[in-house]
Amino acid sequence: MFTRVLVANRGEIAVRVIRALDELGIESVAVYSEADREAQHVQRATHAYLLGPGPAAESYLNVDKLLEVIEESGAEAVHPGYGFLAENAAFARRLEEAGVTFIGPPASAIEAMGSKTKARELMQDAGVPIVPGTTDPVESLEDAERIAEDIGYPVAVKAAGGGGGKGFRVALEPDKLKDAFEGAAREGEKFFSDATVYLERYLPDPRHVEVQVLADGHGNVVHLGERDCSIQRRHQKLIEESPAPLVDAELRARIGEIAVEAARAVDYRGAGTIEGLLSDEGEYFFLEMNTRVQVEHCVTEEVTGVDIVREQILVAAGEPLSFGQDDIRWHGHAIECRINAEDAARNFAPAPGTVTHYREPSGPGVRVDSGVLSGSEITPLYDPMVAKLIVWDADRERATRRMARALKEFEIEGVRTLIPFHKAIMASEQWAKGETCRDLIEDKEWLKTLAAPKPEPAAEEAEVVARDYVVEVSGKRFQVTVHGEAAASNGAAPKAAPKKRERKGSSGGGGGGDTLASPMQGNVFKVLVEPGAQVEAGALICIIEAMKMENEITAHKAGTIAELPISEGAAVKSGDTLAVIKDA
Repeated sequence: MFTRVLVANRGEIAVRVIRALDELGIESVAVYSEADREAQHVQRATHAYLLGPGPAAESYLNVDKLLEVIEESGAEAVHPGYGFLAENAAFARRLEEAGVTFIGPPASAIEAMGSKTKARELMQDAGVPIVPGTTDPVESLEDAERIAEDIGYPVAVKAAGGGGGKGFRVALEPDKLKDAFEGAAREGEKFFSDATVYLERYLPDPRHVEVQVLADGHGNVVHLGERDCSIQRRHQKLIEESPAPLVDAELRARIGEIAVEAARAVDYRGAGTIEGLLSDEGEYFFLEMNTRVQVEHCVTEEVTGVDIVREQILVAAGEPLSFGQDDIRWHGHAIECRINAEDAARNFAPAPGTVTHYREPSGPGVRVDSGVLSGSEITPLYDPMVAKLIVWDADRERATRRMARALKEFEIEGVRTLIPFHKAIMASEQWAKGETCRDLIEDKEWLKTLAAPKPEPAAEEAEVVARDYVVEVSGKRFQVTVHGEAAASNGAAPKAAPKKRERKGSSGGGGGGDTLASPMQGNVFKVLVEPGAQVEAGALICIIEAMKMENEITAHKAGTIAELPISEGAAVKSGDTLAVIKDA
């Protein structure tokens, strides 16, 4: 068994791994960026090392620096969590060359499943059903247009190295294919250093059902049942549950067998997830394999009693799985809500900031996986997750009521979160019926109803004055200064008058009029217009990257671009002017 393990991640997953290491009696080594100096995972670990500046490319993705820390700390193994380097075959191979254990699958399995086109081809050859589409990369827009006609619209354009909703665009009609093709390729290059894309049939409203697998180095592969992750925004998950509402025992056995065969096909080892799409007709198609622990692994742990992270570590240490497929039992129902720093009322705009107050819910069947505390900074440099709220109860209806109760108890101040959104979903008829809730999530007017109420005008602060007094304590005199409210003319403290609202000029980029203001803090990734251009309402003006998401900013009115005070790569704050659009 290992004596010291480095956790190459941050946030809640780093804390989750450190807890597992603590229970196994293994020392933990945390790494952090300058932006994460006070982070909870740094405080909890046995040892902690600074990697570099805030941007991930200079810290958490800096392989050379990580290898230096591994050597300096004496870590024998590395747990990558999810994201960052978790599915980076080159990193796994560098660790192997250095004699350090990668707590994950072999580099060959990461490579086989990391390329979505290779994975589709491999699964097709293994007899695993795949969504109709291409197994070869699509080299050009012209090729994409021809293939899309054969597949039929709508089509999904996906980055070959994509995952986590990145590099996924949909063309509902032929005239939308160019934007989808270029957008998917751009995100693929940016997030995965691979602009290769492929096409597949887009299923408009399928269930997103995935299967958790575990495999050891002794030929044992088991599945732990399925999770339903259909409630998503921008193809990124918001709510997960297990078991899936529409999966019965027969279907569970069938898709579980598909998952096990997929894992065996690449000689898998460790924890992994086979993602798939389930049609209304009961057709199940392989979508991709995530060669890591998933954000939503918690709901599977709750219904099976298996500690997936602990099993990862034990398998990496060479131990066989301590149970077989026939030993797995599923009990009750679990739901996970991702508590992200986002404003659902503004179409899930990122909402970074400082957590000024934080109090987690508790009670029977309630679990919170979090990486923050009161005072933690939710920075736009990383993903927007604040915490994961997981509940378990005997069935889906009871688990829903428990989640509603826990959401009501969760107190987070200082940043906007998705708590109001989750409360509304849990109370909706669509959720009760086990639907995907896509109609709600895509309804901007419904989302606006989740906006936080405007705060009451604050009372004007009374004037504070200083007065000097001489006091005597135990026979000794002291001179003290007391700061307090100025007295009124009759000697009484004056009542506070209503505070006057300050007038704000338009230079800050406030909404309305000709000014298009930034709805978020982030960096300008791309500018799509030029000064003097004529635009229609809804035309794409720029793309702002914030919290690992690309956010398309569109014109609020038709007219001429009179001012464009932004440039690609520049930082912007919420409220900054992006463009001034004058009436044509």
